[in-house]
Amino acid sequence: MKPEIKLYGAERCHKSQYYKRYLEDLNLDYKFLDVELSEDNAEELRNLYENRKLNFPTITIGEKKLRNPLDKDLKKWIEKLLCN
Repeated sequence: MKPEIKLYGAERCHKSQYYKRYLEDLNLDYKFLDVELSEDNAEELRNLYENRKLNFPTITIGEKKLRNPLDKDLKKWIEKLLCN
């Protein structure tokens, strides 16, 4: 079973929009979790970080957490975790 991809962000955030397009361009299924519209999503994101800050955009691929990754790093982890 492939790991789930989650994108924690906000609709108003240009970087969140960038990652949405990036994942869609690769035809990947992912969940967009708006941390400004949902306290549950915000809490889920806070639980990923020891400092409990809303560090977005954050992408998780299964257990792997990527905060505002460079394209090359995101591509590397997508290939490593989804293409095996």
